[in-house]
Amino acid sequence: MEIYNDIFTWEGWGGAFRLGSGHCRLRIYDLKKSSRSGISFLKNVWVVASDLPRERPGDMSVRSCNGHIATCVAREFRIDPQRMQFIEYYPRTTYGVREENVIPERMEAVDFTWHEDRAMRPVYRPLDPSEQDLLHRLLDKES
Repeated sequence: MEIYNDIFTWEGWGGAFRLGSGHCRLRIYDLKKSSRSGISFLKNVWVVASDLPRERPGDMSVRSCNGHIATCVAREFRIDPQRMQFIEYYPRTTYGVREENVIPERMEAVDFTWHEDRAMRPVYRPLDPSEQDLLHRLLDKES
């Protein structure tokens, strides 16, 4: 079940300078509410974050602020961090005069150490094939 699918803006630090602020495409899925296959997930809330074009030079990427984003999302949506799987998703993109250059799709799970309700020390791992398949099915429902 989809909980959220929109642009998510996070405040950074640095007061008026808005250091570390930015926005991303954010999708949140509760797999416990959507799984008809009977499969149980230890981390049943998937938070999928994707970069958007930056509007200002100071805007940050998902990769550079993933711990801050995960912390804000857990707090704002009241998600138990131990039940949340943060995923960075980068769709396949092409560029060049004839779109001849391809950057392949990439999806990575990011596991954090949580300390005093803050996500720290990200560890990246590729999604296994069954997780990739499930993520594709969730994303395809939007199309």
